[in-house]
Amino acid sequence: MKGMLRDPRIVTGSIIALAVVVLAVLGPLLAPYGENEIVGKPFTMEGGPLGTDYLGQDVLSRVLYGGQSVLMIAVLATVLGVALGLIVGVAAAYLGGWLDEVLMRGNDVLLAFPQILIALVVLSAVEQPTWWMIVLLVGIAHAPRVARVARGVALSYVNNDFVTAAEAIGEPRWRIAVFELGPNLVVPLLAETGLRLTYSIGTVAAIGFLGFASNPSAADWGQMTNENRLALLVQPWGVLAPVILIGLFTIGTNLIADGIGQRAAKGA
Repeated sequence: MKGMLRDPRIVTGSIIALAVVVLAVLGPLLAPYGENEIVGKPFTMEGGPLGTDYLGQDVLSRVLYGGQSVLMIAVLATVLGVALGLIVGVAAAYLGGWLDEVLMRGNDVLLAFPQILIALVVLSAVEQPTWWMIVLLVGIAHAPRVARVARGVALSYVNNDFVTAAEAIGEPRWRIAVFELGPNLVVPLLAETGLRLTYSIGTVAAIGFLGFASNPSAADWGQMTNENRLALLVQPWGVLAPVILIGLFTIGTNLIADGIGQRAAKGA
């Protein structure tokens, strides 16, 4: 872990990602205007330094208000997806046999569908999507990919002596999976978690852009890009500001995942 803190990619990525998170968390306290306050004519440079949006609301204030929901949903979806994938992957690797075949073939079927496709089909069928629906759908979409990684790593340890010894003294299988196999999965799963978080923020923003935000009246980085895209050449900040922040967060998490992944490959 100390070695990771000296890796320039991990440090740089952590600083970038943390800066975006802090801005999203403290944003409402820093916003010069209210979330839905009209401060001028639409698509002008009135109000704050970033001008106004399609309704005349302050773009800077909307950006500062709009990060909490996107990041919260992305983080919760990532945690859910990693947890589900870890359980499935370790169970398939450790128990093996027919259970391994059933779980992995089902996994392959889910992997055949694009991540966002199932989410859009389900969300389009409900009158008003809620935040927990988006978390559930994005999390489930992540689980098959995490399961493949977890199974691949766990397979390299299930026949090791420390697992055999634990079985010989009568340790329950769930304890072996958690306390014997679990610690060996931490670093590879950290790298995969970084990648899943990157995809989560992109997917959640895309869902908002396509009009399925959990609260249509609230500020949302993904939704803002859709609301203001028609005036991109006239007043670009309504689109550029949220896109830049999403891009910075994605770059930060990618750097972290890349750094952890390379160290895991080297056995560091």
